[in-house]
Amino acid sequence: MVCWMSDRPLVSRGRYAIKHTTRWGRAVVSEILYRLDVNTGHRDGTAQELKLNDLGRIQLHTTTPLLYDPYRRNRMTGSFILVDEANNTTVAAGMLLAPE
Repeated sequence: MVCWMSDRPLVSRGRYAIKHTTRWGRAVVSEILYRLDVNTGHRDGTAQELKLNDLGRIQLHTTTPLLYDPYRRNRMTGSFILVDEANNTTVAAGMLLAPE
């Protein structure tokens, strides 16, 4: 689950640096599962992108394995950030959730 914090939208196949705990790696967004409407709780499964301040559930493929606990159990190992390598800005903050 991510909160998108960039003016440039997140789209499938986007490539980013990922920071999880103290480790860095690379990640590719393989799929946007849904965008979450915080006012209604509706999950928009047809969303093709996430825009500024959108919340959504995505699927990532990483170059290094992430050893984590779900965010509910451990906030330190259950969180991450995505960074745009082109300009070194943080574009998303995320929580690692248990599989649905």
